[in-house]
Order: sequence, then C-alpha cells, then structure tokens
Amino acid sequence: MMLPPDSLVLLIDGCDAPLAAHLDDGRVLEVVRRHLNDFYAALRSAEHCLRFFFMTGVASFMNAGIFPALSGITDITRDPKYSSLLGLTEEELAFYFDDHLTRAEKELRINRDELLQRLRTCYGGYSFESEARRRVFCPRPVLNFLNAPEEGFLNYWFESGGKPKVLLNFLKKHNAGDPFFFNKTHRIRFSELTSARDLQTIGIEALLTQTGYLTIRSHLSDGRIKLGWPNKEVELSMAALYSDELLGGEILDPPGIPMLSELIEFGTLDDIARRFNDGFQFVDSRKFPIATEAACRASIELFLKGAAQMPDVESRTAPGQNGIEVRAGHRYWIFEFKFAAEPQEIQKLLERGKEEMLSRPYGEDSVKRELRRAVLVFNAETRRFEKWLEVDAGGD
Repeated sequence: MMLPPDSLVLLIDGCDAPLAAHLDDGRVLEVVRRHLNDFYAALRSAEHCLRFFFMTGVASFMNAGIFPALSGITDITRDPKYSSLLGLTEEELAFYFDDHLTRAEKELRINRDELLQRLRTCYGGYSFESEARRRVFCPRPVLNFLNAPEEGFLNYWFESGGKPKVLLNFLKKHNAGDPFFFNKTHRIRFSELTSARDLQTIGIEALLTQTGYLTIRSHLSDGRIKLGWPNKEVELSMAALYSDELLGGEILDPPGIPMLSELIEFGTLDDIARRFNDGFQFVDSRKFPIATEAACRASIELFLKGAAQMPDVESRTAPGQNGIEVRAGHRYWIFEFKFAAEPQEIQKLLERGKEEMLSRPYGEDSVKRELRRAVLVFNAETRRFEKWLEVDAGGD
C-alpha cells in the first residue's frame, strides 16, 4: 500500500543510545554505526512520506559523521531560540508544579526561595547557548524529587542514564581517566561543540558537554567558553566515579567505622588526618603520582566529594590559598595543605602554614558554625600526611 506524501510524523528519542552504550569498544561501535546507517538511509529514501521529523539524543553524533544519510537535517542543539526547549525553566516549574512545590515546602519545612535554590544547586545549571544566558533544570531528577520530596534531595544522575562505567572506560582511552582531570578548568572554543568530527578525534571536553556531564558556565572575553559541572548532582556523581578510580576500587569508609563525613562533623583532626592517609595508601603511585601540592589537594577533594553523605565542599582558589573549606553540621573546617619534597622540610612547612593561617582572614565570615582551622603537611617520600596541627581562632 502506497502512503500519500507528507502523511507521517516521525519522532525518535535517544537516537544515540546504541552508540553511547559502546563508546569504549570501537569494533562494536562500527557495527552499530553500519546498521544505523542502513536504517537512516531507508528513512531518507522515504522522506517524501514525512510531514515532520524530530530526533533527540544526548550526544551530537549527527555532526560527527555517524549518520551521513541524514546530512540534510537541521541541528538546533546550540540555537539560542531553542535553548530552553529540552529542560524545565524556573518559570515552567513554578507554573506547572506549584502544588508539588508547596507540598515539598511543607515536607521539608523550608520556604519557596530556599526550595528553589536547593533545586537549582542540585538539578539545575544546564546551558546550551554560547552566552549562557538561560539555564534549565534536568527534568527527570526534578520529577523524581517532586514525587517524593520527603526523601530529600537525592542523587538520581546515574539511574537517569549516565552509563558511568562505559564513559569511564572511554575517558581512559582518551587520556581523561586520570582522576585529577576532575578538578581541571575547561576552556574551549564554542565551535568545538558544533564542528564535525568523528568519535576518535572529538575533544573530550566537547563530548562531555554533549553527553550532559559538563555544561557551559560562562562566555569568556577571548571568545572561548568556560565549562563546568552543571550542578551538585552531576559533580558528586563524577567525583564518586573518579574517587573510585583513584582508590583502586577500595572503600574509604568501610562498614563498622565512622564515615569521613562523620569525622568532619564530630571527630578530631587526628581522626581526619588518619582517614586521609588511609585513602593515600590505596592510590597507585605509578598510575597517579602525587608529586605536587595541587595533586595532594585534588586527592583530598575527591576523597571528600566521593564519600557517602559528604559535606559541602568549597575550594579556595585565590593565589596562595591552597586549602579546602568544609562545612558539616555545626562545624566549619578550613584545611591548608603543604607539600614536602624532602623530609627535612616538614617542620618548616608546618610552621609556615600556621603563620599563613594566622595572617589571613580565613573563615572570619563564619558566624553560624564552630570554626576549625588545620594545617597538614604531605611527605612526598612516604606519600602520606606526616604532621598536622590545628590553629584555633585565637591564634594559639
């Protein structure tokens, strides 16, 4: 039976799913690509029957030569006119889900402003245009939260199709499996997100942006864009993934002992430093050498962010400030790290760290929590914190 022209509307969701499932296996990927090409070639031959055709996917494999049979279609991924098409805007959230938001306010005993801020932090932050003027929420975690707000702001990222192991295997093959890649600042040209490349040559930052792990944070004056994790949910998911890689699959918080987050909130500096050292003993020195202060700090950040029920972590990025701020419960910790290339430097670095801590207004804005400040010195030879001390607010 012949179909009349312009009679069909065809919608395809997740067009990249068969490819994304085999990113780390080039042989299988090529087989899948050939089958998909055959399918889309047949579709192209029958395009006179299509009134409307719309296809969605996570990664823009359309521009990477995966579907040459569909080379004539229009890619609207980065078109500013459609920047909020696939995602929930805050206005849509407030208009369509007002009753659900009200229920969440009551369940969590917070007001609307605080609720929306938590939703932005956990599930928002996505931007699909170079100027990063508009941001949207990822729909699935928001809907999951609104369905059961009494459970709190849970992490739904991996169960939303993140395929972490497939991605991590792909990252390893493209020199991004190093856990310290997690802390790297990413700046690329906007054209790298849209230029036609195959999967073997596409930049890793571009691929991570296409697949929703990174997003556009800002437009820089030199014409490039700055990329970053879109929200806390994705950041913690990736931190857990990279932390697991750094620790070689070992568990930093084994059953039966206080978790790292509990030590931050209730333990002593000795407890915390020893747990950090437990983590360092699992790190493979050949694969991931901790040869700089930055690498030491990055490891601690991954230990913290990769831990279950982890506290809020805020990194200090000003020149000369190489610590990590951690807020947990009634406490506000500021950790300053020093790196001793030679053992004889350890004591001197400890004293220097103390002097620097006392000379700077670290944590003086903390009025709701108990301020705790600590200096820890990492010994390059033993690959552990060798000495540490706590500096009280009075400087004694």
